[in-house]
Amino acid sequence: MQDRLTQDTFFNGRVTVRQERAGYRFSIDAVILAHRVRPKPGERVVDLGTGCGIVPLIVGFRHPEIQLFGIEIQKELADIADNNVRENGMEGNIRIFCRDIRTIQPAMFQGPIDIVVSNPPFHRAASGRINPNRQRAVARHEIRVTLLDVIKAAGDLLKRAGLFVLVYTPERLPELIQHMRSCRIEPKNVRFIHSREKSESKRMLVEGVKQGKPGLKVGPPMVIYNEDGTYTEELEAMFLPN
Repeated sequence: MQDRLTQDTFFNGRVTVRQERAGYRFSIDAVILAHRVRPKPGERVVDLGTGCGIVPLIVGFRHPEIQLFGIEIQKELADIADNNVRENGMEGNIRIFCRDIRTIQPAMFQGPIDIVVSNPPFHRAASGRINPNRQRAVARHEIRVTLLDVIKAAGDLLKRAGLFVLVYTPERLPELIQHMRSCRIEPKNVRFIHSREKSESKRMLVEGVKQGKPGLKVGPPMVIYNEDGTYTEELEAMFLPN
């Protein structure tokens, strides 16, 4: 398996992440998502669609006093995530499950969850060009899991006042809000993500609270790159250990 994998490192080599060379690979979205997760000691976090386990690895490194669970429907990716957890010595606080999120229940985790995060497939199954690579196609299009599936799972897992955080595409914001409210998650914060200062937003960071009170705030734009192609100061900070 090692021949088909590449290796990346975070935090000056203190976290090692292996991922498919030709299959699905994580993007800056995962780094943004992981940075936003700021759990309290003892809290429990579930990542729906964990891929190679990148979000639990980053969050687990920063917060070793919490428990994290990664759910991945594609077995080959779940196996990579599980190996990444072991290689980084994080078996004590991260567990990976190869499961369809439509089948998971709070009992799997011994009760309700404090924080659920996800970077769901952006595109409807019949929209746009389907990537010929099966891993990438499943990760980007709603082939095996839909947006509603993800939000329903989050609503079922979260405790009252629990936090749901996801990175998604702005073009589906109305649908996202509708699904969140139907699953008892009240949208509370949105930040639109821009590649550059003058580019249109292609991503957004959205937060909701289980059974929260109505009231949505829109934060300042998040810009990834300076005009010279380097990361902005805000993005640079996301690669720091704390």
